[in-house]
Amino acid sequence: MELRELCSRAKEAKYEVQNLTTEQKNDALLFVAQELVRNGDKIIAANAIDVKKGQDNGMHPGLVDRLLLNEKRIEGIAEGLRQVAELPDPIGEVLEEFERPVGLKLKKVRVPLGVIGIIYESRPNVTADAFALTFKAGNAVVLKGGSDAINSNIAIANVMRDALKAKGITPDAIQLIEDTDRAVTSEFMKMNEYVDVLIPRGGAGLIRSAVENSTIPVIETGSGNCHIYVDKEADLDKAIPIIINAKTQRIGVCNAAESLIVHEDIRDKFLPLFAKAMNEHNVEVRADEGAKSYIDGAKDATEEDFGKEYLDYIISVKTVKDVDEAIVHINKYNTGHSEAIITENMETAQRFLDRVDAACVYVNASTRFTDGFEFGFGAEIGISTQKLHARGPMGLRELTSYKYQIYGEGQIRG
Repeated sequence: MELRELCSRAKEAKYEVQNLTTEQKNDALLFVAQELVRNGDKIIAANAIDVKKGQDNGMHPGLVDRLLLNEKRIEGIAEGLRQVAELPDPIGEVLEEFERPVGLKLKKVRVPLGVIGIIYESRPNVTADAFALTFKAGNAVVLKGGSDAINSNIAIANVMRDALKAKGITPDAIQLIEDTDRAVTSEFMKMNEYVDVLIPRGGAGLIRSAVENSTIPVIETGSGNCHIYVDKEADLDKAIPIIINAKTQRIGVCNAAESLIVHEDIRDKFLPLFAKAMNEHNVEVRADEGAKSYIDGAKDATEEDFGKEYLDYIISVKTVKDVDEAIVHINKYNTGHSEAIITENMETAQRFLDRVDAACVYVNASTRFTDGFEFGFGAEIGISTQKLHARGPMGLRELTSYKYQIYGEGQIRG
């Protein structure tokens, strides 16, 4: 289907979707979840084609992990849809109501954004997550996945479109752009006649391209150069498991820790423990001069290392004299995503919480919790690192706008 027609159909579909009842939307979501699981073998077979192609082309293991689907992950996708169905419907919520001296009564009411365009890379679960959230929030969605996952995305989208049709709902509520030509992506960014909001979800290059070239308003979901600061008053028994989890549980995700910051007063005690843990998990350590001598096999950290999202078994290490230096370092090099402090001093923790400029700031917990599912949103459309409209994991409310409804009794303006 030609791109303009596809987007036009989505625009037509949005008027049907925004008028669906909560019960209709929830019933459709539960049926889609059921159908994804029932068709799991077909989806996995399509995904296997993408995975093999990626491996044959030398795709990084972290990106292969992002791409891979199996029975467990498909069930996880379906569970995300079920959780979205259970969430309160934000549409129609009255945010504010008041009356003006002339007798006009005003209501500020939550409404859908309309047509949401999403450009993403090799994460086929986004196809289902994006549909679930946009649909529950009363929107139509146009999806442009990467070529790496095209077979997986087509299989998932076809299951969802068929499920909607079976429920008597327009399948055009979800549109997938199947053409993988980059020129089509650039053309899609100019479809502001049909698409109300564009959300790029992927690496820094994709996000920068959308921000610089789109004529559609963009919500940035940025990369994650996430830090963990181990304070001089940290409980080291907490610190090591948190760092292992944040760094190694899944290396190819934006909420993985990429950099460790350590108070110089505990480096002799803590860094050997840290080095042992990283060695056991095959993580390469790149350290500054203040840390390198305490870590066997560490390489020299460069300026580039401190600002890099590795998405790999690599971590940088920086030593600091106090929490203020840690905060300055983080605010210089971070991407506004997720930052953590490990300390038993709650005054220090609060200073860190207040002064670190990021969407999510943790005390004594892994950065891996920055996730719509973990925040109770059911799924997420992405993690916004900007400050306008939405910030952090984007759930249902972040996919809505509002309008004013004004009730009068014949008033005219003097």
